[in-house]
Amino acid sequence: MPDWTSSMQQTFEFYEVDPATWGDKQRLDNVLSCSIIRDLYEDTLGSASITISEELEECYIRPYLVTIQNDHRERFPLGAYLCQTPSVNYDGHMSNTDIDAYTPLIELQEKLPPLGYTAARQRNILDLAHDIMIENMRAPVIAGESEAKLTSNFVSNTSDTWLTFVNDLVGVANHRLDLDEVGRVLFSPQQDLTSLQPVWEYNDGNSSILYPEIKVNRDLYGIPNVIEVIYSNEGRNIYARVVNDDPNSPISTVSRGREIVYRDTNPELSVEPTKVSLTSYARDMLKQMSSLEYELNYSHGYCPVRIGDCVLLNYQRAGLTNIKAKVIRQSIKCEPGTPVEETAVYTMNLWR
Repeated sequence: MPDWTSSMQQTFEFYEVDPATWGDKQRLDNVLSCSIIRDLYEDTLGSASITISEELEECYIRPYLVTIQNDHRERFPLGAYLCQTPSVNYDGHMSNTDIDAYTPLIELQEKLPPLGYTAARQRNILDLAHDIMIENMRAPVIAGESEAKLTSNFVSNTSDTWLTFVNDLVGVANHRLDLDEVGRVLFSPQQDLTSLQPVWEYNDGNSSILYPEIKVNRDLYGIPNVIEVIYSNEGRNIYARVVNDDPNSPISTVSRGREIVYRDTNPELSVEPTKVSLTSYARDMLKQMSSLEYELNYSHGYCPVRIGDCVLLNYQRAGLTNIKAKVIRQSIKCEPGTPVEETAVYTMNLWR
C-alpha cells in the first residue's frame, strides 16, 4: 500500500470486464476521460461518465488507479461500470463518444419481481436477498452473515423493481447493499456514527491530502426550543412544558430571542403518566429534537475511503476538531492527482 500523503506518479488503466468471471478481459486504450460518482443515498450507489475515442458496445469497464512510489508499482480498482446510452461528439476533426455508465446494481433496477411476489416468513433475510440477486444480475454477490429472519410474509409492491425490493428486504435485517472496489455486491450492517471507527484522518498538517477549502452546511430551521405535551384521558388532563433557555445552546430561547414551540397532543405512553413523568417525557423529546445534522463538503487527494466509512476531521483552521463524520458521497476524477470531492455528515446535540 503506498503512502497516500507522499508524492507518487499516478496514471490510469481501463479494462473491459468479463461478466462470466468478473475478471479483466482486455485493456482498453481508447478511454480519454473518466469521472466516478459514489453516493450512499442512490439506489445504485453511484455511476460514472466515460469519454472514449470510438464507439463501444455495451460492456462493463473497470478503471484502475496505477501508482508508482519508490519504484514500486501498484494498481487499485475503482469499481465496475456498465456502459450504456452513448452520445457522439464531432468537432470537425475527430469524434468522441460520451458514455453514461452504471454500477452492477443497475441490472436489478431493470428487472421486476412477479406481481405479488412473496417472501415467506422465517426465511433468513440475507440468504434470500443473496439468492434473488445471483439470479437477476451478473456481478458476484458475497453472502452476508446474519441470523435475522422474516417474522411475517414480505410482499412486493406493484411499483417495485428487484433493486427496491432487495433494498427494503435487507433493511429489515438492519443491513444495506454495498459495493467493493472490483464491483462485487456486499451486505453491510447499518451502524450509528457513534459506533463507527474512523478509517482515515483529515487534518491541516504538512502531509495532509486535504485541500484547504471546506464548506460546512447546517439548517436550524424548525428545530424547537420549547416542547409542550398534553395528555387527556377520561376527563383527566396533564400539561407539561420544557424550555431550552441555555445561553450556550445556539437554538435556545436566549440565543434565538424567540420561542419555537412543538406541541404533542398524543404522547406515546405505556402507562398512565404523572406530572413528573410527563415532564420527563417532554424533556427527552426536546433533547432528541435538538440534534442538528451538519454537512461537510471538501476535497482531497485519493485515499482508500469509501462511502459509508467514518472519517475523523481535525482541521483546526476551519474550527473542526475531533469530528467523526460519515462519508455519503464522492466524486472522483481519473486524472493526475486523483482529486476527490467528498461529502460527509455528522450530528451534534445542541442542548444538554
